[in-house]
Amino acid sequence: MQQTLDLFPIGNCTASALIDREGRFVWACVPRVDGDPFFSALLSGREPGSAEAQGLWDIQVEDAQRIDQAYDRNTPVLRTVITTRSDAAVEITDFCPRYRHQGRTYRPLAFIRIIRPLRGAPRITIRLRPTDDYGAKPTAQTVGSNHIRYVGREATLRLTTDAPVSHIQAERTFRLEEPIAMFLGPDESFDGDVAHTCQRMLAQTLDEWRGWVRTLSVPLEWQEAVIRAAITLKLCAYEETGAIVAALTTSIPEHADEDGKARNWDYRYCWLRDAYYVVQALNRLGAADMLENYLVYLRNLVDQACRGDAQAPAPSPAGTIETSTAPELAAANGKAGHVQPVYGVGLEPVLTESIAPHLAGYRGMGPVRVGNQAHEHLQHDVYGQIVLSTVQAFFDERLFRPATKDDFRALEPIGERAFELHDKPDASLWEFRGREAVHTYSSVMCWAACDRLANAATKLGLDDRAAYWSQRAATVRDTIETRAWNKDLGRYAATFEGDGLDASLLQFVDVRFCSPDHPRMQATMRAVEEGLRRGTFMLRYAMPDDFGVPETAFNFCTFWLIEALHLSGRGGEARTLFEEMLGRRTAAGLLSEDISFDGDELWGNYPQTYSLVGLINCAALLSEPWSSVR
Repeated sequence: MQQTLDLFPIGNCTASALIDREGRFVWACVPRVDGDPFFSALLSGREPGSAEAQGLWDIQVEDAQRIDQAYDRNTPVLRTVITTRSDAAVEITDFCPRYRHQGRTYRPLAFIRIIRPLRGAPRITIRLRPTDDYGAKPTAQTVGSNHIRYVGREATLRLTTDAPVSHIQAERTFRLEEPIAMFLGPDESFDGDVAHTCQRMLAQTLDEWRGWVRTLSVPLEWQEAVIRAAITLKLCAYEETGAIVAALTTSIPEHADEDGKARNWDYRYCWLRDAYYVVQALNRLGAADMLENYLVYLRNLVDQACRGDAQAPAPSPAGTIETSTAPELAAANGKAGHVQPVYGVGLEPVLTESIAPHLAGYRGMGPVRVGNQAHEHLQHDVYGQIVLSTVQAFFDERLFRPATKDDFRALEPIGERAFELHDKPDASLWEFRGREAVHTYSSVMCWAACDRLANAATKLGLDDRAAYWSQRAATVRDTIETRAWNKDLGRYAATFEGDGLDASLLQFVDVRFCSPDHPRMQATMRAVEEGLRRGTFMLRYAMPDDFGVPETAFNFCTFWLIEALHLSGRGGEARTLFEEMLGRRTAAGLLSEDISFDGDELWGNYPQTYSLVGLINCAALLSEPWSSVR
């Protein structure tokens, strides 16, 4: 059966995994989300059900006829029920433990599977085949009386179980007469009875997630979709540092790639832009914990950047992707206030891009990339996204640590960089690798940085700084209105003195640069829809880029279109299109980055935070109010 992105993520904000419709673990990285894929079958190029498949954790049920899967309500705990032709049935419960323990959150690098017979005594085979060094070889093993150690280059995990270890090691088929507990986690002795402990962890994990969901302020309509998106956005957080990754995968291509165009990237890192959109969406649901944890990450990053000690990209080692040598980049690195668009989840600035030669790629569509050259890019919108992510802390009385005057002073060098760069060329939010221009979206985000610093200064009673930043914001606005407005076409352009379109122009309303009823904004909205809409869906841009003409639509941009339709008074069209997008989700209720023009197939990395942000934002915008139920 051909691989698809119809996958269920589980996780605990340290560990994460993707499980396919057959109940197999096909993707999980260790020791972090950006680490070596312990389960790599998703990118192996092989059918996971084949005899030779590697990089998976499979519970094969003899004579299986039907498989049913669903999450436990308001949690990322997955239950898979496999029924045989003789009506015997097996239930597999998959989760990563997460709950409060001794005053802190217990969220180990661990995966738990509880397998129990629901009816009869079905015959099962357990295939646990982790890989090492990006699919280069099976992970080495050592065996004890009740455990198997899987010794990898980056991490060693220990399976503790009450199943016969020899059955697992030999992949022997056996009758499932009693429940089995399997704890794959840290390389240390397991304390306690494994079956009892795993059941306790399950109960506490269910309570933890349901308690978190209960704090969310969800819209009246589409609650289940919004809750699932919110849970998954939380799974994309690496809680130890506060980083939020763009997706859990690498190298899922943006479209069917039979000719080597190689539109596939590693998204297992923290883009400041993506993280801004995530915390913005979750703020709308009242998830202050995500904001607070991400602000810790940002404060560390800003401190690093503003000291001017940010590490410049190292020379590319042999066999890696060529890195940029632009003089602008060389001048920027190490300069106080310089910020990259993307960092590692541990604040690592260098994410050298290379190829994993032993993985064929999703459906064989390689190459599989590790790292991302975007860490070298100049993308000036990031300065706005840092300030926009931080500014709420100056106003939000709920927070444990409201922002202070010291925090404001630490942000000012970011604002100075935004002002300095608002009319300078960059690679844009779309990360063009082969050209630069002064991109209007980047300039608008630089305006937002100055504008919001003025707001924060006013709140802190720093009247002189408020006036300073207001003047800078006015200067940037004048530049945009003069250079991004195309008089001949009667609309804003994607670049200064240009005539192109891209969907990011729709974001002028969201950042309060333009009101939706302003004639300039209305003209731009119409032009973007006419130029970039393809049936139901939206492109980022229609022009050729470094890899040719885009062949799929970008899901986040379709959600931007839905917002624009609603704000333009076309509420009925917006709701119809939103329902259409909900119908394109996987069985897990999620979306990837891209979708085919006919809507039949998802492409790009998965689950994609941008897409889930768009779902949450549109549901909140379009929903009937809670007062309507009275």
